[in-house]
Amino acid sequence: MNIKEIGLIAKDLGIKPKRLKKTELIHSIQRNEGNFDCFATAYDGECDQVQCAWRGDCLPHSLKKVD
Repeated sequence: MNIKEIGLIAKDLGIKPKRLKKTELIHSIQRNEGNFDCFATAYDGECDQVQCAWRGDCLPHSLKKVD
C-alpha cells in the first residue's frame, strides 16, 4: 500500500497524517484501532498476526531492518 492510500485510511480514523513516515503512520493507525503498533518489527521475518491488514507490507519492511 502506498503512503497516499495509508493517509486516506488515517484520515478516515481521524488521524492527521502530517509528515509522518510510512511506518510511523501505520503505527498510529494500529494504536487507534486498539492493536499493537508492531508494523515492521517482525524480527527474523516471523509474525503470528496472520489476520493483520498490514502483513503484506510489514514482513518485507521487517527484513530490511535486519540486513
